[in-house]
Amino acid sequence: MDKSMRWKAQVHTLPVQERVLIMGVLNVTPDSFSDGGCYQNLDAAVAHAVAMEAEGADLLDIGGESSRPGARPVSLEEELARVLPVVTALTRRVRVPISVDTTKAEVAKRCLDAGAAIINDISALQGDPEMAQTVARAQAGLILMHMQGTPETMQEHPTYGDVVQEIGGFLQGRVEAAESAGIARERIAVDPGLGFGKTLDHNLMILGGLSALIALGRPIVIGPSRKGFVGALLDRPVLEREWGTAAAVAAGVLQGAHVVRVHSVVAMKEVARVAWAVRTAEGDPRPVLAQGERDRWARQ
Repeated sequence: MDKSMRWKAQVHTLPVQERVLIMGVLNVTPDSFSDGGCYQNLDAAVAHAVAMEAEGADLLDIGGESSRPGARPVSLEEELARVLPVVTALTRRVRVPISVDTTKAEVAKRCLDAGAAIINDISALQGDPEMAQTVARAQAGLILMHMQGTPETMQEHPTYGDVVQEIGGFLQGRVEAAESAGIARERIAVDPGLGFGKTLDHNLMILGGLSALIALGRPIVIGPSRKGFVGALLDRPVLEREWGTAAAVAAGVLQGAHVVRVHSVVAMKEVARVAWAVRTAEGDPRPVLAQGERDRWARQ
């Protein structure tokens, strides 16, 4: 593990080398797959965000455009109307960095001006030609995510040769593109895009092979929370996928994830903490073994 790795977002330096960070999800949309319609009211949205911070969220990720499979784009005006009042209100109420999940440069600019510190771009700077310069000028943090297709089409026929290798190559290219646009490397994180143009098997292979992305040298963000692949494995509806989400979070952390994007902050913070402790354990485990096991190991 690279203990010198930093992820900077404006004035914030996020301690990704010290522990797994918990990114609390707040969707202010009518149609997101998990909490769509729950937080469209400004007071409800702000109260939920404040509660997630109190529960231990290290970052908050606010989205005003659903990216569930089959979702259609919303207008700039509609997305701003949903997101900007929430960001503006939260900058006076929370201390943790605020991330905005958007592919539109104007939404990013207005939210960064209002106090957001990170842009979570599921298009990896490919959705709006002005996004890279917007992020660079603000010295914001940036999450570059892999997606095959668009939310409207991504689950129709996702196809890969080697899914982990292809995602790694894509993300390497997008990191280089971001740097060429003036975004400092220390401000960039990467996300393999669980559920975004992937089959059940693809998602499982990504979690199992996530450690390959460590070679990118940037913090790895994963978002397995309540996703369709968890539901497909367990035959559970969206709101009954917490145990499956916990297993996916643990698997991701053990394979190298630095940030987990989740709906249930308290539970997943505990899962991540234990998985991180296992991943970073040092020393010789043999003193805790029974004498017979110690003797058997000594003969090997």
